[in-house]
Amino acid sequence: MSFDHVSAAEQLAKVAGQHAIAVDADATFPLATVEAAREAGLLGLLSSAEVGGHGLGHRAAAEVIERVARECASSAMVLTMHYAGASVIEAHGPRDVREAIARGEHLSTLAFSEAGSRSHFWAPLGTATMSGDEARLDARKSWITSAHHADSYVWSSRPSAGDELCSLWLMPRDADGLEVASGFDGLGLRGNDSCPVTADGVRLPEANRLGGDGEGFGIMMQTVLPLFSVLISAGSIGFAEAAVAVTCEHAGGLKFEHIDSKLADLPTIRAYIARMRIEVDKTRALWLDTLDAIETGREDAMLRVLECKAASGDSASSVLDTAMRVCGGLAFRKDVGVERRFRDARAALVMAPTSDQLYDFIGRAVCGMELFD
Repeated sequence: MSFDHVSAAEQLAKVAGQHAIAVDADATFPLATVEAAREAGLLGLLSSAEVGGHGLGHRAAAEVIERVARECASSAMVLTMHYAGASVIEAHGPRDVREAIARGEHLSTLAFSEAGSRSHFWAPLGTATMSGDEARLDARKSWITSAHHADSYVWSSRPSAGDELCSLWLMPRDADGLEVASGFDGLGLRGNDSCPVTADGVRLPEANRLGGDGEGFGIMMQTVLPLFSVLISAGSIGFAEAAVAVTCEHAGGLKFEHIDSKLADLPTIRAYIARMRIEVDKTRALWLDTLDAIETGREDAMLRVLECKAASGDSASSVLDTAMRVCGGLAFRKDVGVERRFRDARAALVMAPTSDQLYDFIGRAVCGMELFD
């Protein structure tokens, strides 16, 4: 019997929704949601049937993220990074870790961003120095989601030899020489446990390298970027979808009692909500077309991958701006759920590749130029 990821996501969303306000207010990791995802079999969604997973693809993962994101952005972010990391491990990692992920016993994440290269995630400055069949890794990672809770990081470094951009490693969170900074206290995605991590003389066996030396950039572009892009887009669409629902409920339920009129009776309010609905629908259409392009190997697939993250990030920010405007003073109350999503939606704009980088890449692609000089 095939795994019903849609029903599982629906149940997971209920758990995420129960804890979303507390996760945001207290900046606590959404442990209850992760445990529920583990029990529901969703952590092994992308793992192959060969190792006990469900063997599903980008679309299923994106549908899970979109549904969870309507309730809790931090939970969606943690799952997004797990799926991105798990996809690399599934393709290049050891069987025992792949099986652990499939069983839901191993939470993964990406460790690409560095203090020195900032949002240029494809160009790490951290090093990997080989000595026999062992590597010494040194780096300053600026942000790792689930830093205190992931079992492993998919870690980038400069190659140990040659002039390629990077190599990837399976880095255990408890490796000697690894220091995880204190907890995250940010504007949005407050429960995603995103912290700086420093590697000072961490020693790993060469067998922990994911792919060959210098092959990291190719894995980033071919395996990580398409999946990461559609999952981040799924999160943005989920925030925006929730904002439309909350705004419609507000406009249809609140009255100017002195004139016995609802907010939705005003043409200006209805027009704002119409623009929100159109914005979400057109972004969703691009997102679904991107998934189609990836699944069918269309020639424009990479262009769509770049476009959907840029478009969805801008769209979610615009929709949440409008939601704040329509809901007025009540939107500033945390229990209403608008200002939380307003803050969460900003993350996609600055998360590498940032929206500004994406617009440059898209412009280069359309003009027939190389994306990376």
